[in-house]
Amino acid sequence: MKKIFALLMICSLVLLTGCGGGDGDKKADDDAGKIKLGMITRLNASEENFSVFMKKIEETLDVKIASHTPVFFDRLTQMQAALQSEQIDEISTYRSVARYMIAKDPQFQVLKDHSLEFIDSFCFALREDDTELKDSLNMVIKEMQADGTLDRLTKEYIIDINAESEPPVVELPHFNSAQTIKVAVTGDLPPLDYVSADGKPAGFNTAVLAEIGNRMLKNIELVEIDSGARAAALTSKQADVIFWAIVPVSEIIPQDSDKPKGVTLTEPYYKDKIVHMIFKPEETK
Repeated sequence: MKKIFALLMICSLVLLTGCGGGDGDKKADDDAGKIKLGMITRLNASEENFSVFMKKIEETLDVKIASHTPVFFDRLTQMQAALQSEQIDEISTYRSVARYMIAKDPQFQVLKDHSLEFIDSFCFALREDDTELKDSLNMVIKEMQADGTLDRLTKEYIIDINAESEPPVVELPHFNSAQTIKVAVTGDLPPLDYVSADGKPAGFNTAVLAEIGNRMLKNIELVEIDSGARAAALTSKQADVIFWAIVPVSEIIPQDSDKPKGVTLTEPYYKDKIVHMIFKPEETK
């Protein structure tokens, strides 16, 4: 059973390009009876890619994978609403996000059957030709890991999060005549990637970026985008950096599985476990 679930997690992470979708009616037949699994849109995938990849896994390892079909959402709020209205059956997210959601609304619950230790590393994504910026980011990330800064920010903005108050807005550095780095954020992984109700990025992402800006002596400008627009934001130069991209922590999953052409990734700055969640409405008395 654990092997089957591990493969399911692979399917929700390994994002292949160039896999065409099949006939619409055939896909509907194939998806009939499957568990609809909500997911935030990835950098380099379509919903159709996953069915092709699942088939390849079954053919390669001679196993049958539990029946899930992915449904992508560009916004967490949309995915939550779909789960509450039973348009989907489960959502796939991260443990820190699940803790935040449950603290806000205990009707969201983590499925215990999906507690396998499968972990993603979070990285910054940027254009391949921005080698100097990548080197600078990697140097600062390693410094922040070595001196305990990332651990401190993780504890303050993720582990010790208080659901009764919103994550604090963090002041970003400003240096006269310094270079400005535009960083795309989505707000779809609170409290990791978070945008407050009044539209201000806050919490862990802002705290990490503020520290990076101070160490690099660069200005940081945050640009809010939909999750599905992250890759386009880079190629169009709307942003220089995407705040989060994922690298699966597994020997059997390629490290560049979610990396579009022309995009490169930094060293990881955070790791988190994948969980599945359901919504259980309160029983009426």
